Amino acid sequence: MIMTPRLRKFALTAHVASSVGWLGAVVSFLALALVGVTSNDNQMVRSTYLAMELTARFVIVPLAIASLVTGLVQSLGTSWGLLRHYWVLVKLLLTMFATIVLLLKTQLIGYLASVASNTTLSSGDLDRLRSPELVVHAGGGLLVLLLVASLSVYKPWGMTAYGRRKQSQRGKSQADLPSIPSPKPTPAWSPTRATSTSTPRWVYVVGIHAIGLAVLFFVLHLTGSGLPGH
Repeated sequence: MIMTPRLRKFALTAHVASSVGWLGAVVSFLALALVGVTSNDNQMVRSTYLAMELTARFVIVPLAIASLVTGLVQSLGTSWGLLRHYWVLVKLLLTMFATIVLLLKTQLIGYLASVASNTTLSSGDLDRLRSPELVVHAGGGLLVLLLVASLSVYKPWGMTAYGRRKQSQRGKSQADLPSIPSPKPTPAWSPTRATSTSTPRWVYVVGIHAIGLAVLFFVLHLTGSGLPGH
């Protein structure tokens, strides 16, 4: 069962937009992190850490969750499936890994931003504020997202064993069907045609639950009650 063409295009548009937006936001965050580590202007250093906290909390995290959710909906609601192709499975695992690391590192980003907002910091305190760790994680995150984008374009490695088994079972079931004359073309306005292309109910159920979980994560993130950091 797959989504209708209109819903499939909408889900694909949402997934591409959120994924590209996530990639662009990480590039911006990486630029800020580099300025925070290399700049000799104390005021500039403080400003960059405050900007990084806002960028991570209100831009990167929502886009990451949206990319993950729309990717799940796109996989489950199309013929690609979630476990039938290696590139889809690897892409899902990489996206989940990047999202989890991001949620964990928001605690560190928030702490550094709170330190930077302290007006009584000395130059020595600001030097200790500089965190190369954020540069490393932002650079690693950027590489992961570029790899995810490459998988979407090249689609390597073919089908999984599960996907080949499902394809073989489908081929056998179709071969066992009796040969019948081809029916007359169904008009575009026919109720039968409309029913056969309607979106299955399970797609809506999965989508609603996924969106609900994403909203819950986002609310916890905004209220500061998200996943604990290390």
